[in-house]
Amino acid sequence: MKPKYVPSVIEKKWQKFWKEKKTFKSTVDKSKPKYYVLDMFPYPSGAGLHVGHVTGYTGTDIMARYKRQRGFNVLHPMGWDSFGLPAEQYAIRTGTHPSVTTRTNIDTYRRQLESLGFSYDWDREIATSDPTYYKWTQWIFTKLFEKGLAYEAEINVNFCPALGTVLANEEVENGRSKEGGYPVERRPLRQWVLRITAYADRLLADLDLLDWPDHLKKLQSNWIGRSEGALVTFVEQSTHEPIVVFTTRPDTLFGASYLVFAPEHPLVDRIATIDQKESIEEYRVATAEKTDLDRTDLAKEKTGVWTGSFATNPATGKEVPIWISDYVLMGYGTGAVMGVPAHDERDFEFANIYKLPIIPVYDPGECEEREAVLQGRLCWGGDGKVINSGFLNGLHLESAKQQMIEWLEKNSKGKRTVNYKLRDWLFSRQRYWGEPVPILHFKDGSMRALELDELPLSPPELDDYKPAASGESPLAKVRSWVEITDPKTGLKALRETNTMPQWAGSCWYYLRFCDPKNSQEAWSKEAEKYWMPVDLYVGGVEHAVLHLLYSRFWHKVLFDCGLVHTSEPFTTLRNQGLLTSRSYRLASGAYVDPEEVLEKEGKFFVKGEELVSQVEKMSKSKLNGVSPDQVIEEFGADALRLYEMFMGPFDREKVWSTDAVNGCKRFLGRFYDMVFSDKVVEEENLEALKLTHRLVDTVTKDIEQFQFNTAIARMMEYLNAFIPLPAYPRDCLKRAVQMVYPFAPHIAEEMWHELTKSAESITNVPIPPVDPRYLIDDTAMYVIQINGKLRGRFELPKDKSESELMALVRTQPDVEKHLSGEIIKTVFVPNKLLNIVTK
Repeated sequence: MKPKYVPSVIEKKWQKFWKEKKTFKSTVDKSKPKYYVLDMFPYPSGAGLHVGHVTGYTGTDIMARYKRQRGFNVLHPMGWDSFGLPAEQYAIRTGTHPSVTTRTNIDTYRRQLESLGFSYDWDREIATSDPTYYKWTQWIFTKLFEKGLAYEAEINVNFCPALGTVLANEEVENGRSKEGGYPVERRPLRQWVLRITAYADRLLADLDLLDWPDHLKKLQSNWIGRSEGALVTFVEQSTHEPIVVFTTRPDTLFGASYLVFAPEHPLVDRIATIDQKESIEEYRVATAEKTDLDRTDLAKEKTGVWTGSFATNPATGKEVPIWISDYVLMGYGTGAVMGVPAHDERDFEFANIYKLPIIPVYDPGECEEREAVLQGRLCWGGDGKVINSGFLNGLHLESAKQQMIEWLEKNSKGKRTVNYKLRDWLFSRQRYWGEPVPILHFKDGSMRALELDELPLSPPELDDYKPAASGESPLAKVRSWVEITDPKTGLKALRETNTMPQWAGSCWYYLRFCDPKNSQEAWSKEAEKYWMPVDLYVGGVEHAVLHLLYSRFWHKVLFDCGLVHTSEPFTTLRNQGLLTSRSYRLASGAYVDPEEVLEKEGKFFVKGEELVSQVEKMSKSKLNGVSPDQVIEEFGADALRLYEMFMGPFDREKVWSTDAVNGCKRFLGRFYDMVFSDKVVEEENLEALKLTHRLVDTVTKDIEQFQFNTAIARMMEYLNAFIPLPAYPRDCLKRAVQMVYPFAPHIAEEMWHELTKSAESITNVPIPPVDPRYLIDDTAMYVIQINGKLRGRFELPKDKSESELMALVRTQPDVEKHLSGEIIKTVFVPNKLLNIVTK
């Protein structure tokens, strides 16, 4: 009796086998080429995984398994980004220590990943909240400190009073914290900052070395935002204070009709007139409630307040009013800009609102817009001839830029410079659940970084994790931990009470995976030299900028310290597409469990109330996340893996449908039945060889190109063509099973065991080479036309001659009957066409 395909039995069997045999354990083996494939490791939340997370993990697992088949020594690890604000907030709400919830969540995630059959080397598992890990995070921070790349400064930050901590721009949305939805304000605080700007040029230039998607490189390039221009010095008329502005368009200086300061600019208090101070203060309070992203939104209406003061334009000698506006950021350039409304859309909008002068300094030439531009009714951002600009008149844009910079430098009114949008990295958090910053502060203002033998520095045990209203970290409450006598110097000292952001642990985890059990070093030179760089890195596009930029920065610092041998950490990077599913909301906005929804005539209802339905990103809050547990229970892990890859191109957005997983389960069942059929034979046949070698050729090429959906489609086509064969050669089936293996490894192992009667795993069995003879078609489709009309098609051996085809026509009554009259001409195209022309 043939065995039946039962996924739950087969999958548990092989998962147990892999675990006991440590099938995926990786060690340094210099006799083999290495392949390091890495997922952006997850934050283990209480919600567990949903099927959207599975997409990226399946993609990397396919590559890991495939590369092992190709003879590579594969490193494929998994760990946990387990420090962070969500765990701390959960602890505050529930009274459960974050270390407890983190361990519980990690156990859930590990169980779910194991149930999907991913080929991770679990012996290398790490967690950023483990002291044996963050010891080395702190050690890397001390290296940054020693190189002058970590410093303290008072800067304006996003501060959330309810959460009691500083938030990154990416943790704020519409003026509220993404965690909890609490109001966020701008507040000056003394913070630790990392000097990432010192690496701006290298971070930008080295993008050319990387096999990353173009859109992702562009995002990083725009975030760094390198721009060449000039610093120009204006002078305030009453106090004679110099006001330095950065501009990429020094050629338009003659058209500068006002200045704009960031509301926080320190000069504002010194130059503002008394009658304007109240308006300025009100405006500053309103600005403090906005994030930098809100302030620079080009679509928002421009607002501002006049300071009551004027400056002198260095090119014209004329006075220009000085304003403040929230669209100018203190962190970009000098915090002051010159307004040239005739040639900058943002300045044009501001000038029209506040009736400021618009002075055109470019004639666009013959075009429809010319008169409007020259009359100041239209902004012109392009080239043309310079006008109204003294010694620049008649020049074009690039020449005018150069001459103006030379004039500024010659007259000590400015200089050439390069500016970046990239700001130094705000590194402090006022949280408990994070790595303590390993710095001691002394009474005289000096500081000392802890040495390696003093690490890890663990946070004190706390029952109350709530931050103080003052903005201090919860660590500051434990005075016995904060106030110490430094054992190295004997001096009284204060420990730093701020902790590191969640980004810190994820900046370098790929290096720890190379040597995770090393207690003497963060990684050994031998392990790093062998495994690095990461050959393939896969994760969501939401990490396209900051995580990747921060990791690249830390890696370059480590490279400069001689601690790594590559200048970039991730050679090839791919983003998985977003997985969406349908969500349902009441008119009030509350989300509804899809299981309660009834559909009627294309509309959706719950308890008679019509719902708003739309396809959205999966999330716990929208009740539209689908747990892999329930899908595995119904269809099996192999079917889930196959479906996730078959839905569409790996990097494209896809819409989830649980019912559609059954199609992949049926395909696997048919493949299983074919392998366990009594039609399996030892003898080969030509048709089976052709089908199988073509399958191996096309699927391996598709895997190399990350075209997993087309690879699966080819396997389905193969199955449909192979099943009708009178016999199934065992060797052909073995090759076909090797193609199924990276995608559906459990069933592949079971089928391999049946075909080979071997007790060994298929994992490291090399894929036999493709024989090119079986890739060449030895037949051709010949079209027969008479007087240009199709009269027959015949699949025949290749290279039939014209005379042979003519003889064939004479034997085909349905074709020959059209040969009435004398043949006056034939048109013969080898292996394609014979057209017979008659009178």
